[in-house]
Amino acid sequence: MKILVVNAGSSSLKYQLFDMDTEKVIVKGGCERIGIRGSKLTHKTEKGETELEQDMPNHKVAMQLVLQALVHPEYGVIGSMSEIDAVGHRVLHSGGDFDRSVLLTDEVLAICKKNAELGPLHMPANILGIEACREVMPDTPMALVFDTAFHATMPPHAYMYAIDYDDYKNYKIRRYGFHGTSHKYVSQEAIKYLGKPANETKIITCHLGGGSSVSAVLGGKCADTSMGFTPLAGVPMGTRSGDIDPAVLEYLAAKKNYSVLDCVNYLNKQCGVAGVSGVSSDFRDLTKAAAEGNERAQLALDMFAYGVKKYIGAYVAAMNGLDCLVFTAGIGENTWQVRKMICENMDVFGIRIDEKKNGMKNDGALHDITGEGSKVRVLVIPTNEELVIARETKELLV
Repeated sequence: MKILVVNAGSSSLKYQLFDMDTEKVIVKGGCERIGIRGSKLTHKTEKGETELEQDMPNHKVAMQLVLQALVHPEYGVIGSMSEIDAVGHRVLHSGGDFDRSVLLTDEVLAICKKNAELGPLHMPANILGIEACREVMPDTPMALVFDTAFHATMPPHAYMYAIDYDDYKNYKIRRYGFHGTSHKYVSQEAIKYLGKPANETKIITCHLGGGSSVSAVLGGKCADTSMGFTPLAGVPMGTRSGDIDPAVLEYLAAKKNYSVLDCVNYLNKQCGVAGVSGVSSDFRDLTKAAAEGNERAQLALDMFAYGVKKYIGAYVAAMNGLDCLVFTAGIGENTWQVRKMICENMDVFGIRIDEKKNGMKNDGALHDITGEGSKVRVLVIPTNEELVIARETKELLV
């Protein structure tokens, strides 16, 4: 069975084609700058990489180019589109309407459009990608895999906000959580590594990247997560503020003559470690600047590590213990300095890492960086969200 995984952004469209008999990636690639001058498609196979610069005014054209690349006589990987058994789409938000992946229907698409207001930065692009793919491949089954679905197992006391209950019911204002496919993948890999029954495990997964979130996974199911109604909540991120007193918005609006939308844009795009450091949102730049004595870069790193550390402590308390701490995503997998800062002075929880193992380079494999005497297993697990989407799509078809 061959499954195409599609992840559509506002001006991008990433794809991977899987042979699900072996779970091998046949090809991966992406379209950049859709609707912007200088559009480009990058197509990678075992034979090498191909780049095509071509105008892509919209996602439909981008999807057509992807399909043409897949069957191209020189760098294609399949003989015809009939070889693709299904398409799996990454979708940000289920709005609480779906607690698992679903096959695409007109009714499901209508619900996604209704929920687009809950994820205005991501949902419109996700929907554009679905519609573009559906138009080009009308007879191919398609599945929608939601970032929020893994977190649907949170109990009400974890996902509710202390607001008027009618506002929760009428407007769906609650904690949803994101990065669900990543948290699901690495927690399942950790359970396999621990060799214990899933229902006996207590795991904290730290998806640390441009957007970062921390999740408590109790018995193999999400019990709590740091992101909230939107991906803006939680720990400080690349350009996002993370948790902040909501009254700051009113104060900022008065001081800077901001509208509510201006405030939200500010918190999403001008804050986080980039805003604090004045250097970059890229942790490679931050660690380099901090090592060279840049105090603001060091402050940004300290704030990030401290934010993650606090969530770990809270989730240990919420689960009444911890078996395994997992780091994943761009920062979690590659920035040893950040892992060290987070795990320092965590002896009260039995968390210790091995300095030498922690300094290893990411080679795409699971690494156990647990230190001597640690009561908690500490793992670095490269995430694979696309494989989760492919697996969930396959499950819906078989």
